[in-house]
Amino acid sequence: MAILVLGGAGYIGSHAVYELIEAGRDVVVADNLLTGFREAVHPKARFYNIDIRNRSEVDALFEKEQIEGVIHFAACSQVGESMTHPLKYYDNNLSGTTVLLQSMVAHGVDKIVFSSTAATYGEPEQVPIRESDKTEPTNCYGETKLAMEKMMKWTGRAHELRYVALRYFNACGAHSSGAIGEAHDPETHLIPLILQVPNGQRAKISIFGDDYPTKDGTCVRDYIHVMDLAQAHVLALDYLMRGGESDVFNLGNGVGFTVKEVIDVARKVTGHEIPAEICPRRAGDPAQLVASSEKAKTVLGWKPQYADLETIVASAWNWHKSHPHGFEK
Repeated sequence: MAILVLGGAGYIGSHAVYELIEAGRDVVVADNLLTGFREAVHPKARFYNIDIRNRSEVDALFEKEQIEGVIHFAACSQVGESMTHPLKYYDNNLSGTTVLLQSMVAHGVDKIVFSSTAATYGEPEQVPIRESDKTEPTNCYGETKLAMEKMMKWTGRAHELRYVALRYFNACGAHSSGAIGEAHDPETHLIPLILQVPNGQRAKISIFGDDYPTKDGTCVRDYIHVMDLAQAHVLALDYLMRGGESDVFNLGNGVGFTVKEVIDVARKVTGHEIPAEICPRRAGDPAQLVASSEKAKTVLGWKPQYADLETIVASAWNWHKSHPHGFEK
């Protein structure tokens, strides 16, 4: 029996595939390569170039492969784009998940781990954020991810499907082998943007606001290594295989770092001065986003292995300096 990883050619999905194969699992990857890369797929995984909005393609995959569980990463995920092209996000994220769940129900596949996001919370009521806190997304991306969670909840009640939704914070870092890493176009994540400076791809890094109520005035975020996220997906799948009930878990280090702290660590790791420029705040940037991951640690037995910021940045730098343009399409 195999595990189907949707979006397994993307950043976090490809790392989850590596983790699954290392754990001895048989893995099938499905990806439309809209933002993913064929080169990122582990050579031992069977790959299908399909779009999950296409019911006949999804049905054909379930009929050909013996699937016992699904891990679902397939979604558009750019916050800014979601605000200017909301219908693209509803079409890809919600329509795709609808088709996927229809096909899962039709083929008797009843376990799914879902890649959700901290964006489901919106402006936090408290820090650290807990799973029981209110969910009021402030962008269309977060809204579609929350709707996907609810779609799984109601499908589960009607058809005995069990799901785990993993709400994670700032994914970062790269595989220790250096074979795969982060490659977005356009890039919007802080650590790869910082590393573009020592890679000669930008002259300086912009800091959006230095007057927040934090220790140095810059935004605080919870950075979680992509391999720790990958491990959590495997543990969540094992939890469902053991008969675990549907649930939602935060994934983060529980420690926040300011933008200036991340830049300072990048300077140390790369040996480059990395000039920084203070710019006006961006609309909608909360001062602090930090997760409480106690529930995942208690229920799933999850423990981040790469919580140190220097380790995270060093693994990212190892990837970016050898792949300055990511995967060559």
